[in-house]
Amino acid sequence: MVTELQLHADCTRCAGLCCVAPAFEKSSDFAINKPAGKPCRNLEDDFRCGIHEKLPRMGFPGCVVFDCFGAGQQVTQETFGGRDWRGTPGIAGTMFAVLPVMRQLHELLWYVTRALELPAANRLHARLRVALDETLTLTRGTPQELLAIDVDAYRAKVNPLLQKASELARAGAGGRRPDHRGANLIGWKMRGADLRGASFRGALLIGADLREADLRLADFTGADLRGTDLRGADLTGVLFLTDSQLKAAITTPGGERGAPLH
Repeated sequence: MVTELQLHADCTRCAGLCCVAPAFEKSSDFAINKPAGKPCRNLEDDFRCGIHEKLPRMGFPGCVVFDCFGAGQQVTQETFGGRDWRGTPGIAGTMFAVLPVMRQLHELLWYVTRALELPAANRLHARLRVALDETLTLTRGTPQELLAIDVDAYRAKVNPLLQKASELARAGAGGRRPDHRGANLIGWKMRGADLRGASFRGALLIGADLREADLRLADFTGADLRGTDLRGADLTGVLFLTDSQLKAAITTPGGERGAPLH
């Protein structure tokens, strides 16, 4: 089985991979341009961020909301046996290439684990446990085995199970259960709306107003919640809402991007 600790980032056990491997493009989320494979200027010798407590104020809110789901420490400690790209420069390219593969696998582990917690999806639990075990096995592969994985194809294999689990859980909300899958809802005004059991899978909700909305049993798989106003919203039983999504949204009384509500 997989533990919660395995699916939460532990930066003390990672070689700062998210600060090196991906490219940053100067925007409202990142204050600088940074090519892939080049360390961020704020990364210190101990692989810690030198401005971690000031990231939003310094123009790096994108760093705050990034979540590797524990992939960073898995790659560093397990896949590469505790080695890092500074001490062993020859592994750098492979290590950086493995990170996004591992991150997607760990994200899937998080979703499958959450689906297994849904009583309404009980009839799917046996198949979900198989998917969990298969995904765990993939995460334990060698760098070469990980890079050979067709992640898109694998996600396409697991996603129907997650979608069915969502449907079974959302059925408990009754009513019409709005379908906003993949919708462009940027800036939409939905304050106080009845959105029980709605599907927002993959929806763009940037800057949307969901204050005091009834979001019980709504599915937020992969939704973009940057600047989404969730103040006063009822999130009881909400499905597949990650901590990073909540951090990107507005949940605090002062209107700042928030923190997990649980």
